[in-house]
Amino acid sequence: MNARRRIMGMVTSDKMDKTVVVEIRRSYRHPLVGKVVHDIKRVKAHDENNECKIGDKVMIVESRPLSRDKRWVVEKIVKHDEKQEIIAEVSSDLAEALHEGASE
Repeated sequence: MNARRRIMGMVTSDKMDKTVVVEIRRSYRHPLVGKVVHDIKRVKAHDENNECKIGDKVMIVESRPLSRDKRWVVEKIVKHDEKQEIIAEVSSDLAEALHEGASE
């Protein structure tokens, strides 16, 4: 294992080619005030095969600069989002039913 940072995050956008936007959420106690602070950071990560979909939980790893904004690479998809798969399946069935109804 190398010394590069690895962070878990959630994919929030997959509209770009070979790039996904990953949202990294972390909570920590403020050192002076003592309250719990919720921090959200959004980074662009390289997804070579366009495998990531919105809602997937991914592990990203630090890399050399790949473009102006990209400094991370998707190492692996930890968990696929089942909701998005169900929505895609239902919408394809619905489109097929509408197409059959229109042709009759």
